[in-house]
This record gives sequence, structure tokens and C-alpha cells, in this order.
Amino acid sequence: MTDAQFVEPGVSRRKFNREIAEFRSHGDQFQKRGWFLAHSKFPNVCVVLATRKTSPVMLMLGVALNYSNYDLVPPSVQLVHPISGKPYKGSELPTPLPRLLPTSDLNCVPPRIETQPFMQAYGPDEVPFLCVAGVREYHEHPAHSGDAWELHRPNGAGRLVRLIEIIDKYGPDVVESIAVEMTPKVHFGFGVPPQ
Repeated sequence: MTDAQFVEPGVSRRKFNREIAEFRSHGDQFQKRGWFLAHSKFPNVCVVLATRKTSPVMLMLGVALNYSNYDLVPPSVQLVHPISGKPYKGSELPTPLPRLLPTSDLNCVPPRIETQPFMQAYGPDEVPFLCVAGVREYHEHPAHSGDAWELHRPNGAGRLVRLIEIIDKYGPDVVESIAVEMTPKVHFGFGVPPQ
């Protein structure tokens, strides 16, 4: 992710460094939660999130954030493959980060619960965006034109730890078990050692 820097670079860099320093200052605590700082070089940072309730533990996803022009504009956020760093397309997401919401139908007894994904895409081949206040793509979307970044900035909406907290809460934190099937690509004949 790259965006042209129009804010004084020193200002954005100091604010970016503050985000990284805060993350590192709680590194032991975050590591126990399955959060690993994979890369940080202004203006980009990548945090890898692992499942922690499963056996074996699984690197579930990476979160790539771009803090160019921060905090005049919020950071850009993408879910990425935890090893390659390649952004997931909508059809490739390991999770759409679903959240449960009560239905708006007041006549429904008992109330129905619906799911609404935090990850939104225009199509399965498009890179989805995190539909949360404090994320650049959210505030640039025409449907959110009445929800300005300036209303959320004072409350820390674009902070690194806050965004990772949301993604973890609706992603890796809800995974309690996984099924693993391993199939080798190469089959060895009887008595033939692997090379």
C-alpha cells in the first residue's frame, strides 16, 4: 500500500512511531493474544494474528496498515496473507469478520439475530475493506459521507491497537477449533528414502 504523502512527513512519521512504540511496549501481552508485529517501516505496518484457542495454533491472517498522511486522514487497512503479505480478494478471505446483530424487525418474537460482515467488497475478485470508522476506506466510501473522520479522530479510532483489537475480536478470537488434513504432494515407493 502506498499513498502520496501530502502531510508534513515528519508529523506523520512521529505519529506512526507513537503507534509502533505503543504496540511494542505491550509486546509480551500481545504475543500471548497471538498478535505479532511482522513489519514496520513508515508508513506501513503489518501485524500477523494467530488463533490461540486451537491446537495446533494457526497463523490466520495478516493486517496491513498504511499510515501515510496520518492523522489528517485515517490509516488504510487490508487483510493480507500472513506469510506472503498479498491482500486477500473477497473470495479468499479466511473470515469476513462477521458480527451478530439483532434484526431490525421489531415484530419478530423471539428476536432474530443476523450476521453482518465487517469486511466489505464490491465483488469476489475485489480487495475488501474494513467497514469501521477510523479506516480510510470506510470514510472514503460514498455511503459514509455523513460520518467524517474528524468526528472519530479525537477518540482514537485510527489507532493501531484499536484496529487490531476489532479484527482479532471478530476473527482469530472466535476460532475455537480447526480441522487439519495434510496430504503430501510426493508419494515415495516402499524402501525408497526421500531426497
